[in-house]
Amino acid sequence: MVERLICTSEAVQERSLAYRFKLEYHGRERNAIVIRYGGHVYAYINECAHVPIELDYNLGDVFDLSREFLICSTHGAYYNPRNGLCLGGPCTGRRLQALTISEHDEAIWLIEEMKNE
Repeated sequence: MVERLICTSEAVQERSLAYRFKLEYHGRERNAIVIRYGGHVYAYINECAHVPIELDYNLGDVFDLSREFLICSTHGAYYNPRNGLCLGGPCTGRRLQALTISEHDEAIWLIEEMKNE
């Protein structure tokens, strides 16, 4: 496994705008987000579990008005920020695609599997 720098820890504030980044995932470039919720950081592919459209209409704006749930601005599906589980909307019971990340040395890192050459 290898770590790739996503951003500084300071760039991801509690229940605030998500930090957006790109990565190669399953053979194609994808958009992803990092959020901070309950003092922990979480990362997901930035696609609704209902239809693969980005959650945020306004860049990084993925929390609902209560700042308790992630929400798809197009479909209204809302998700548990801790595990990406859809709690209501057109894809109830499905999940956002989680990414493995780590926070240390005042930075947030993506944990990537080494590819066999």
